[in-house]
Amino acid sequence: MLGRLELGGVPGVLGELCRQRFTDYSGQPAAEWPAPRPLGRLRDALGGAELSVIAEVKRASPSQGPIRASAVAAETALAYASAGAAAISVLTEPTRFRGRLSDLLEVSAALPDYPVLRKDFIVHPRMLIEAAWAGASAALLIAAALGESLSAFLDWARELGLDALVEVHDQGELQRAMDSGAEIIGINNRDLATLSVDRSTAPQLARLARSAGFRGILVAESGYQAGSELADLTGIDAVLVGSSLMANADPGAALKRFLDESKLPGRSAH
Repeated sequence: MLGRLELGGVPGVLGELCRQRFTDYSGQPAAEWPAPRPLGRLRDALGGAELSVIAEVKRASPSQGPIRASAVAAETALAYASAGAAAISVLTEPTRFRGRLSDLLEVSAALPDYPVLRKDFIVHPRMLIEAAWAGASAALLIAAALGESLSAFLDWARELGLDALVEVHDQGELQRAMDSGAEIIGINNRDLATLSVDRSTAPQLARLARSAGFRGILVAESGYQAGSELADLTGIDAVLVGSSLMANADPGAALKRFLDESKLPGRSAH
């Protein structure tokens, strides 16, 4: 199945990151497959009547460079949970995002009952096995990177007891995600080839998904600086916010302001 991944055709920064991550994990000895756990922790956390926030632990990004290089992952995640995040996303890509697998381990240990997403450029099954071992309840799968292998990676994630946030950027990827049986779809306003942001992408694709009969969870991603920018997200269940929170001296307080501005209900820490 790995041979069907055509990463050479993935353009721009997304392609560079995916090819590097495939190299990072290729040739390593097979990892032991952990016992599966119950599915649905992320899905259930985002399935309420009101719009939820997934708050992200993120030290840097390709578009902004360093954001908060000294951030301690567990401390940041605890602040987010106290401020009302429905779930926590943890970047583990080391080169452009300055993340590490130990961040995921520390956050999962600090918040054992909280849904935690491994955010990375997952192009190798070992990365899903690591996510499960590290305590994640979900993993990011990027449709543009995985192509025809998306369904296989979704199956692997489920076998491990991981929910999958399947990320799309355009109508074709949205259709592929729905055809693959994705239950949680993230609509990224950022074009990962050019890094440009268009916040009209999420509401447009959400309307298409709902009109096509998709009844799962929809997540809007990238480009949100303030809660007041969420007014047009009809049909969307959650928003993922990272850079704008991490750029503040107190990310937890920044999330609280974001929730207050958007009039979203804060979620109590578990």
